Amino acid sequence: MNKQREFKVVADGFTYLEGPRWHDGALWFVDFYTYGVYRVGPTGKVEKMVHVEQQPSGLGWLPDGRMLVVSMKDRKVLRQERDGKLVVHADIWDKCGGHANDMVVAPNGNAYVGNFGYDLMGGAPHKNTTLALVRPDGSSQIVADGLAFPNGMVVTPDQKKLIVNELFGNKISQFDIKADGTLGPRRDFANYGDLGDEGDLGKRIGNAQILPDGLALDAEGAVWFADTIHHRAVRMAEGGKILDEVNTAPEGVFAVALGGADGKTLFMCAAPDWDESARKAARQGRMLSTTVTVPHAGTP
Repeated sequence: MNKQREFKVVADGFTYLEGPRWHDGALWFVDFYTYGVYRVGPTGKVEKMVHVEQQPSGLGWLPDGRMLVVSMKDRKVLRQERDGKLVVHADIWDKCGGHANDMVVAPNGNAYVGNFGYDLMGGAPHKNTTLALVRPDGSSQIVADGLAFPNGMVVTPDQKKLIVNELFGNKISQFDIKADGTLGPRRDFANYGDLGDEGDLGKRIGNAQILPDGLALDAEGAVWFADTIHHRAVRMAEGGKILDEVNTAPEGVFAVALGGADGKTLFMCAAPDWDESARKAARQGRMLSTTVTVPHAGTP
């Protein structure tokens, strides 16, 4: 299962990478503290595509090809127009308990956006939070609550199910997507034990078996995620069985994507840790890749 793998360095010299997406034959990702959305094309050249001053996170694309990007600190979803200009697609300040964070944009243009729930970097106690739905017209509403730091999300190929990590919840959850884009009741995709209402983040992490960050779905219905406390990317079946893992020690891995021409390249956002001050002060973030056996499915 944990066989030795060869890694390729796709891009390096960054602060802290997140939001990897394979889109239109290229790898896209964000770098938190250079405030950029980047693209790596077929030649391997890395280009900064847009600057997001309030810190970029989740990425996706509307049906007409325009890009959406989360602006974290002002809790907005921005839209890049065809002339390259960034405009506000949705202001979701009142629907977030902390920084807006990761996002998945379904093929119909509905975007699901998570948030921190509290001041993580400032040391505030953990607090569960919401998921927001942002429709293609920019209108928004809360569609789920009580999630422990929702981040990586995928929409299944039939567009009928949303799978979402709960980073500090020791679990991965899933929801049925209703015809109007709202969500049914939360249920487990995989659950390693309820952490309750514990507000001390150190205790939550100490009691957790997984800290799932970033999410990708494959053609067999399994997910890949970054297990941030164990320096690895994990492939997991519904129910919680670990099917495969990629060890990145001593680096941590904090987000993943499946892509490449055949969908079998696993991209991994690697860094020493997630500490904001440390990552801002160094250029130790990089994108790694390796090859897996089951191709990508769903969105992103």
